[in-house]
Amino acid sequence: MATSELSLSITPAARYDTIEVTGRIASQFGDVLSRHSRALYCSLHTTAGYLEESLASRLLRRNGQLSSFFRPFRTVFPEGAEYQHDQLELRAELSDEQKAVEPKNADSHLTFIGAGMRNCVTYRTGAAVPVYFIDLDGTCRGQRRSRTTTVLAYDQVEPVERVSIPVPVSRHPVDSINLSDPRGEFSEQVKELLKKHGIVRGRVDITLEPGERNAGLTVNEYETMLMRHDLAEVLANPMRFAAIKGAHMLRDPRAVPGKTIDYAKFDLVVLFNQLMEALHVNESVVERLLSRLIALPADRFLRMKRGVSFGVSDASGQPSLIRGRYQSPILVQWRAAERQQRRVEVALHRFL
Repeated sequence: MATSELSLSITPAARYDTIEVTGRIASQFGDVLSRHSRALYCSLHTTAGYLEESLASRLLRRNGQLSSFFRPFRTVFPEGAEYQHDQLELRAELSDEQKAVEPKNADSHLTFIGAGMRNCVTYRTGAAVPVYFIDLDGTCRGQRRSRTTTVLAYDQVEPVERVSIPVPVSRHPVDSINLSDPRGEFSEQVKELLKKHGIVRGRVDITLEPGERNAGLTVNEYETMLMRHDLAEVLANPMRFAAIKGAHMLRDPRAVPGKTIDYAKFDLVVLFNQLMEALHVNESVVERLLSRLIALPADRFLRMKRGVSFGVSDASGQPSLIRGRYQSPILVQWRAAERQQRRVEVALHRFL
């Protein structure tokens, strides 16, 4: 049986919205998913995407909804804080016409990155877990936005090739590198890999090599103000923007002495506990994690991933990554790398 590919249009009802997509696919495309054992869901957006099946299953089984998981991150990254991304007068790449319609949504970008949301996830089609498209910026100036997700349904995965690619990085401790920048070699090497094997439908996994530390990968918009300023400030102080919006936010939890129980009065701990409650982690584990949290930098609070994925399709006439206009794989580091270089592994898979 051939693999299947479909595109689903989504219109969220609110700025934060969760949309169950499997039922919509069934109503529009019939039993296409039930003909296959797995499906790859690909969001084409940088403020809307998915949670991994295991995490979504856990949250839905325990809580019946996903909002409790996102609440701490939406508190840490409140709407309307002093994000440079949202100061449109600083955005030289935008024309006056574009500035008039550009959404002020840095909080949604940072929540997407911080919560470890995925642009691309795999779910078993026969599982009882519904698949939710999660939108963090579903409306703009009172208007509902139009979203698109692509789904590849298949049965088997065939590993095709795996290569290691060096990525030059700056000497700055906190930095972000756009892997799709045409001036670099990474993007071109991935294109050559796809062309070489002529994949009809499949997946590309981009992963930090095991020896890489103090770095992560995400898929988002590589906009200078967002990546070089807002994200960098979050990595230096995860409570910075929450502190701007609320008078009682803790600016530097590591500077406060005392035992774990003493931190209960601080908002960071409250947020951390909310996240642990959403995940249903028991109290003894929470206490151990909490005591470690106080001594750790922001990267441990953020759920930064070591790998990202993209679907592959030849629907355009040649094999290419399934990604939206503003989506880029981004390497983020919060400590300088040796020899100003990191290594990333790219694995190509064919769907059968």
